[in-house]
Amino acid sequence: MTSVHRGGILIRASAPAKINLSLEVVGRREDGYHLIHSVMQAISIRETIEISKRSQPGICLTVIGADVRADQNNTAYRAASAFFEKTGLGEIGLDIKLIKQVPVGAGLGGGSADAAAVLVALNERANTGLSVEELCEIGALVGADVPFCIMGGTALATGTGTTLHRLSPMPDCFIVIAKPVQSVSTAEAYRLIDDAEILPRGFLMEDVIKSDIKTIAGSLSNDFDSVIKLSGVEDIKRIMRLCCALGCQMTGSGSAVYALFDKKDAATRCYNELLKHYRNVFLCKPDMEGARTE
Repeated sequence: MTSVHRGGILIRASAPAKINLSLEVVGRREDGYHLIHSVMQAISIRETIEISKRSQPGICLTVIGADVRADQNNTAYRAASAFFEKTGLGEIGLDIKLIKQVPVGAGLGGGSADAAAVLVALNERANTGLSVEELCEIGALVGADVPFCIMGGTALATGTGTTLHRLSPMPDCFIVIAKPVQSVSTAEAYRLIDDAEILPRGFLMEDVIKSDIKTIAGSLSNDFDSVIKLSGVEDIKRIMRLCCALGCQMTGSGSAVYALFDKKDAATRCYNELLKHYRNVFLCKPDMEGARTE
């Protein structure tokens, strides 16, 4: 391993985006943070970061592929700062390049994946030897979905979303994702949830995940689906159903929608049909691997 203090050698890392197979908002703490019960699945769309040494102290951030602010509020910047603070490495000059694949404001965890990739890259290059659990603790300081993007696979997220329990892997399938032009404010989505009366479900997705893909697809659930009413979301669902999706729903607080298929040809037809109407369309699969260096 080469230390980031002296090496100046480029390191590349990636982390997966995610979908929520189920998402239930179960409460709200006194400090305003909401409590959730969600089965999350990593997918094969990955955010990529590159880190190299720079002569000047501090962090210089560059973003490619999305209109995202490259400042101290960026999750990648915050992850690097949190890493240095927790490890006591002091000020180090770094150039961080984000190569974005995941659309912003989609509910796919792109910003969280950026942070996860930065933490894993710095841990390896600095030779700090932090465990996955320790990296997740740092990640939780940056965002609720960061620990999951570090871990990957299939997991039940509880509490504010940072308490994770690994589940049996999701059966192999094909996932089509599309994001409408409209985005959703997470804060506004949770305000709508607070004002809504949502009935409890009669099943738990963590039990259903052990079933076949058709059963899972028929059990998808998301509390935000009942309060977020966007024409683009409904139009995407309509196209997915016409293409014989096994099941479809919005992920996170939106606005991206995903559909599950057991056959690649049906998924490909849906992907091609959605491409006629939307810019951000993806065909991917479940990914059991979390953040990694490359």
